[in-house]
Amino acid sequence: MLFRVEVGLKRHVRDVQGEKVARKVRQELGMDVDQVRMIHVYTVDGLDEAQLRTVLDAGALHDPVLHEISLQPLASGFDWIVEVGFRPGVTDNEGRTAQETLALVLGLQGQNRERVKVYTSRQYLFHGVAEQERVERIARDLLANELIQRFDYKSAAQWAAAPGFEARAAQVTGESSDEVAIIPLSSMSDQELTAFSRSNTLALSLEEMHCIRDYYADPDVRAERKAMGLDPEPTDAEIEVLAQTWSEHCKHKIFTALIDYENTETGQNRQVNSLFKTYIQGSTKVIRKAKAENGPYGDYCLSVFKDNAGVIKFSDDLSVCVKMETHNSPSALDPYGGALTGIVGVNRDPMGTGMGANLLCNTDVFCFASPFHEGELPPRLLHPRRVFEGVREGVEHGGNKSGIPTVNGSVVFDERYLGKPLVYCGTIGTMPATVSGRPSHEKKALPGDYIVMSGGRIGKDGIHGATFSSEELHEGSPATAVQIGDPITQRRMYDFLMRARDLGLYNAITDNGAGGLSSSVGEMAQDCGGFDMDLAKAPLKYDGLRPWEILISEAQERMTMAVPPEKLDEFLALSEEMGVESTALGTFDDKGKYLVRYGDKIVTCLDMDFLHDGVPQMRLEARWERPDVDDQPAPDVENHGELLKRMLGRLNICSKEYIVRQYDHEVQGRSAVKPLVGVHGDGPSDAGVLRPDLNSEQGLVVSHGICPRYADLDAYWMMANAIDEAVRNAVAVGADLRWMAGVDNFCWCDPVQSESTPDGRYKLAQLIRANEALAHFCQGFGVPCISGKDSMKNDYKGGGIKISIPPTVLYSVIGVLPDVNKCLTSDFKRPGELVYVLGRTDAELGASEVADELGFCSARVPQVDLLSARQRYLSLFQAAQQGLVSSCHDCSDGGLGVALAEMALAGRLGAELDLTDAPAPSGLNPTALLYAESASRLVVTVRPEHRNDFESLFAGQAMACLGETTTGPLRLQQQGTQLLAEEVEDLALAFKSTLDW
Repeated sequence: MLFRVEVGLKRHVRDVQGEKVARKVRQELGMDVDQVRMIHVYTVDGLDEAQLRTVLDAGALHDPVLHEISLQPLASGFDWIVEVGFRPGVTDNEGRTAQETLALVLGLQGQNRERVKVYTSRQYLFHGVAEQERVERIARDLLANELIQRFDYKSAAQWAAAPGFEARAAQVTGESSDEVAIIPLSSMSDQELTAFSRSNTLALSLEEMHCIRDYYADPDVRAERKAMGLDPEPTDAEIEVLAQTWSEHCKHKIFTALIDYENTETGQNRQVNSLFKTYIQGSTKVIRKAKAENGPYGDYCLSVFKDNAGVIKFSDDLSVCVKMETHNSPSALDPYGGALTGIVGVNRDPMGTGMGANLLCNTDVFCFASPFHEGELPPRLLHPRRVFEGVREGVEHGGNKSGIPTVNGSVVFDERYLGKPLVYCGTIGTMPATVSGRPSHEKKALPGDYIVMSGGRIGKDGIHGATFSSEELHEGSPATAVQIGDPITQRRMYDFLMRARDLGLYNAITDNGAGGLSSSVGEMAQDCGGFDMDLAKAPLKYDGLRPWEILISEAQERMTMAVPPEKLDEFLALSEEMGVESTALGTFDDKGKYLVRYGDKIVTCLDMDFLHDGVPQMRLEARWERPDVDDQPAPDVENHGELLKRMLGRLNICSKEYIVRQYDHEVQGRSAVKPLVGVHGDGPSDAGVLRPDLNSEQGLVVSHGICPRYADLDAYWMMANAIDEAVRNAVAVGADLRWMAGVDNFCWCDPVQSESTPDGRYKLAQLIRANEALAHFCQGFGVPCISGKDSMKNDYKGGGIKISIPPTVLYSVIGVLPDVNKCLTSDFKRPGELVYVLGRTDAELGASEVADELGFCSARVPQVDLLSARQRYLSLFQAAQQGLVSSCHDCSDGGLGVALAEMALAGRLGAELDLTDAPAPSGLNPTALLYAESASRLVVTVRPEHRNDFESLFAGQAMACLGETTTGPLRLQQQGTQLLAEEVEDLALAFKSTLDW
């Protein structure tokens, strides 16, 4: 029997959550509403009435001081009521927590505990909304995501006639089945093979389907299968495993393709055999060799491109690992759940690196369409404001509830992200240099080790996540691909695993990410050569899953370990002691087979070699032809003061304090440079700095660079600027260029020529140019890539339109600072200090913020002068170590004018500056000088007594002293003409007002 328990605030208690909903209705939907009140509903199954009364009397579901609780409807005095709950199969974290609470209160164990189920929903009581159409819009566009939630509503009159809503269990029902379907590939035509792949979200090409069909037609394979009692045709689980393993998301097939490349500018035609091996892996090999031979710190890279995260040496006792992931497709469908899963998912990458890392911090970068977007949305797309808020809240809950600080990030706005937002989530972890007497970054599953899964249970959420993310978003994208993370369960698992690591209870560990058990066990088995696993032993959230679903489900909070037989009992005992569910599912072996059973029935039997190495190499074509762009000079501007304030308010420049304030960057007490700096804590910092070892003053810097709009002119310089920006941001807080490592994250629109992508050759050429720049500038700066990721199908197709994102690369950097006490921040510190600009400004206004603001076009994309930039960055590090610099800020979006304004508002100090001597071509007009986004430039302040020492360090470099800081306005002049004089508080207001919601 189902019971509905309703919990509402007492009448005298302020309903803050209801007020928040009312505010969103007004601000995001533009509708009037007088008041919103909320009621929490718990639908309880598996208890009798006496047990339920015991629970209610114990106050397990409510606070008796604040709440009233009832088995009868509480709602009254409203115009309309809306109830929102999860659809069947969707993870309900609050329901699971309530379920555990009830079992604890009643002392239930075993099957009695398992029978208790709790499902949650929310009621919203609206006052001041009359029309049904408005109620429906509020429910659909604000309260419920129909992909994962359902809603009901009633008017006051309907409620009076029949109070209450139907009690419904929001979970999958039905018995689990060991049914294994046989797929008749041999009898399918090409058209049927293509349709089969599409309808089952396999994301397999026709060539790949042929390859799989040929494997099963091989006489040796057929004979082996016959001997095992298997059908010669593949099982459904085998097809699903192959699709997951061969997915673009997991295999990076475009980055490993053989590409015929034509460059119309140079007239050269050549082949590129694997972008990854040629440019990314290749450049890192060159850099590591050079560092080992000549670098002051040697080759500090410990593990690159072979684990869940890249690992570098931080000190003799500590290693640091880093990983950045994307969760674009799930976040497009369910912003909250997709982003929450993105952050808790990337947390598991360091947890599963080497023998496991302690989680140090998070970093997040988002790319959205304007939250002020107007106009009708294509089918299945959510409004950018809703995506913005959902992603922000998902990452907030994932990071804050896990106890991991968010120390760095940014937001990029472009209308093309309407089709698919980009949600980059990154995590940095630390590992003791050795664990149980061996290097912590090394691991290996051995034959005879037990396959043990720990953490959350398996459900339908996340099925086809890997393959769904390997194709464009469309109107039929599957709901089951979305996962809902649970940071509390994951935190408990994390604490357990760190203890198990330090006790040496396992030989290898990895996360159940894309593909779930299918990928985690399959990848670990490459160490030893095979495995044998029984899915009937796997713990499930609920009944109703078939073997192939159990195998590939990406339901969250799970890790897989290789546990030696002699340590299994101790491992399981510790797991039980710490309240984490762990289950032995089988063993690793060296028999060369991917063998999965469900009880006595064989579910999959695949050759490990074919599974991991059998995917055919893609053969693609690329053609570069430079886009024809009108090249106009920067216009003269009459009022630069007003223009500067408009620039400060632009979405890509304005303060992101609204987001930053909702992320905890102080937890663990290690942060030295915060996301916001200055006297009022509202100025932007260039990078985050932490102390990984609280017994040492040595620091770790976390920074990034991203500038997708430059790809509209040339993806080569887009990549170069992203690398330069990431390095420059790290240098700006005091990092040493000689001890940095990078992570490349490519998000691209579909670059494969086809009927739906007629410009695929051009998009692929853009990708090649970006990789060429990566190799060139990483080698030039001496910054090796140690990890990375690509997401290659960031397009939307529906409603008769196609929306492709701009080619986007996030380049992230971690670097080492000798002493956090010598960090730099961007705020002016005191009046009377000298202000210097380092680097040359050119008329490079292509794809700039000012060009968009003033509505003119320029073909001149900023270019990076590698040699001068490297020298400048090394000199600045030396100046910082000598204590010659008091503040430093990089010039990026908005150029020199915006950089100066940000330093002024952060320090609440002005400056008297003359731009006449700023390094620049003669005749450069003020608009270009102030707002061009030329690369590699920094602004620094120096105390007068340090002037000679500072200038001697930069002798022969592009540099100029512009003037000094003051207590007055920010005043700029050129050639004797005043350009602007703006009060610092007015600049701060312009900077902070755009997203001041």
